Amino acid sequence: MRQFSLFEPATLPASTSRPVEGASSFVPLSAVAAPSVPPRGGIARLAADAAVVDSRRGVEYQDLPCRTLVSRCDSPWVPFEFQINPYRGCEVACTYCYARYTHEFMELADWLDFERKIFVKRGAREALLRDLRRLDLRGKRIAIGTATDPYQPAERSFRLTRALLEVFASRQNLSLSITTKSDLVTRDVELLARVSERNDLQVNLTITSPHYALSRRIEPRAPRPDKRLAAVRTLSEAGVRVGIFLMPVMPRINDAPEDLELLMRLAREAGASYLVSQVLFLRQSAKKRFFPFLAEEFPELLPSYRRLYAGAQTEPLVAYTRGKMAEIAHLKQRHGLTDTRPNQREGSGSREQLVLAEL
Repeated sequence: MRQFSLFEPATLPASTSRPVEGASSFVPLSAVAAPSVPPRGGIARLAADAAVVDSRRGVEYQDLPCRTLVSRCDSPWVPFEFQINPYRGCEVACTYCYARYTHEFMELADWLDFERKIFVKRGAREALLRDLRRLDLRGKRIAIGTATDPYQPAERSFRLTRALLEVFASRQNLSLSITTKSDLVTRDVELLARVSERNDLQVNLTITSPHYALSRRIEPRAPRPDKRLAAVRTLSEAGVRVGIFLMPVMPRINDAPEDLELLMRLAREAGASYLVSQVLFLRQSAKKRFFPFLAEEFPELLPSYRRLYAGAQTEPLVAYTRGKMAEIAHLKQRHGLTDTRPNQREGSGSREQLVLAEL
């Protein structure tokens, strides 16, 4: 298989703003569709008036009122119709997180605000009950945790995600997915098993590297990879369908073939039934955090990343993505991680998005 260099001229058509097509291509919604968010003044005003309900470890938690919780996603690019985020902002502090821009709608432009000012929707359970009365969600795909981790550290205290699961446990014929980097999800394993008895549920554990040292550098407050793999095992043994999100794949950081193969072997041994991958996507707001991180941790890579991400779809990035996704698809086949989930149209050649930036 030919390996694409990050620097060689690509022999592909000129890049456009449209996403790269391919069986394993996943492009953030923000790259192909305008965000659907409340008026800037409205959400900014709510954020400014939000009361501080807790403060610890340099993080401030504020109470954000919410009349509704379930938001519709009409984009044809995504594999689900509705999404839920019980928090705004994310304390996990991943250096590559593209969702930092969502805080800009609240007029919080400092990239640190996204991980230091967490907005807690303490009325989430009541809002969900109202939404379930007004929306017919049967057979619709609902993604929980599309722009913030629903099991981030705040969940230990506020238990919003658990409250939502308790509501879903009393419903049936729903299609739900949860995406997290935290082994805290195992706290709710019995509840998740109850939800899955009457609904279609899958839990996605994001693991970007099998190595603790690298994971700590790129995801400072995320649980160790071995803890996340243990969570996969716990969920799988409880009968909850679980898989791995290997995303983002970052050129020359976490994309070594031997590391990808090791992660897939460990994932399969832990009971994962599928793996989904996506190459790094960087919005301008994410570059404010990621490029300084590169300058400090991987200074030799900064020039190549500036060239790769000079635009939305540069030709070198397109070439790298196609080559790396083909390599990952081969590894997935080898390790039996190609199980297609209801929220994943793998192999269709369609343009998909598994990590949204809307709230």
